[in-house]
Amino acid sequence: MEFFAHPLWLAGFRPFFALAFLAGMGLPMLWVLVYFGILPAPALPVAPQQWHAHEMFFGFGWAVLGGFLLTATKNWVGIRGYHGAPLVVLAAAWLFERAGMWLGGAWPGWLFLLSSAGFLAAIVAMLLWTLVRHREDDSYRDNYFFLLILPTFLFAKHLMLDAGQLQAGIAMATGLFRVAFLVMLERTLTQFMKSIYQVDILRHAALDRAIKLLGLIMVGAGWMAPPLAAGLSLALALLLAGRLAFWHPRLALRRIDLGIMYAGYVAIVLQLLVEFLAVAAPPNWVGAFSTHVFGLGVMGLIIPAMLIRIAKGHTGRKVVFEPLDKTVLWIMIGAFLLRVLAPQLLPASYALWLALAAGGWLAGFGILAWRLIPFLLQPRVDGKEH
Repeated sequence: MEFFAHPLWLAGFRPFFALAFLAGMGLPMLWVLVYFGILPAPALPVAPQQWHAHEMFFGFGWAVLGGFLLTATKNWVGIRGYHGAPLVVLAAAWLFERAGMWLGGAWPGWLFLLSSAGFLAAIVAMLLWTLVRHREDDSYRDNYFFLLILPTFLFAKHLMLDAGQLQAGIAMATGLFRVAFLVMLERTLTQFMKSIYQVDILRHAALDRAIKLLGLIMVGAGWMAPPLAAGLSLALALLLAGRLAFWHPRLALRRIDLGIMYAGYVAIVLQLLVEFLAVAAPPNWVGAFSTHVFGLGVMGLIIPAMLIRIAKGHTGRKVVFEPLDKTVLWIMIGAFLLRVLAPQLLPASYALWLALAAGGWLAGFGILAWRLIPFLLQPRVDGKEH
């Protein structure tokens, strides 16, 4: 059918990055409108805060991660990859989940369950099938980390929809996304620093493996004794910080498109240190500090730069960060400071910081949607098929 042959369905990043732009614009602002009582809370049997946390991880986060992995896995194993009808079904399932997460409390239980589980179960199964079936052709031997974390996302999602397990679900979802970022940053920053500055960053197999294995262990931090979880958080933070010192950070910070990736790496370290301090010397943070360090400092900084690179490069365009692209990155840095740092300094204005940070996401992802969605809707400009 002509619909399934549209350029939007040529590769996984196209529909899901478009959805990620819309989610980045809309989900934080929806939460602000609910928070201020302008909109009624979602019709769900869970607290509004639970809806917000779920949607940022499994709505926005999985639109990005799903689009990235659907595209990357086919390149890793050298196959055509999912396109056409399967992508249409997945995108429809993602949209159905968003509807269910807003209206599903009034639906029959089986329909809400279908809306909640359908997208993630389907995309995880598809990604696992690709990696397992073509394992011998996989160009990255450490992709077994994805084989382990992908199905675990289903359990984390279940926990986040259980009113009594929200914090455990957030801890697990954070840990799972952390592992994905650790794997991705190793690969991309090695490539970027080599191609841009002709320098090699420190890559020691034993150290890299230890970092990822420790990250994997930290997925279960919510069930560990607090002193053990704190000790592991500190150990991982120190390993990451030590390695970063040999990754030429001063060189990377000369360019905002690279520097923001390094800033996201630092935010991983910061979030781990916050988790350590929560046990060792609990500070009186305002708001869900650790969660927002990760959400706005790791996801909010790394993801926009990644979306720009992939949306341009994989549509055959030159990967150049134009002035408006750089402006978006500065907006996202500002949103991080407003949401995470400002409430600690001026807690009385918490509602203002919340609104301004959401406005930053609305503006940043709105600009990206305006600039990049047209690329996703067109064939590649270099004449290649996908």
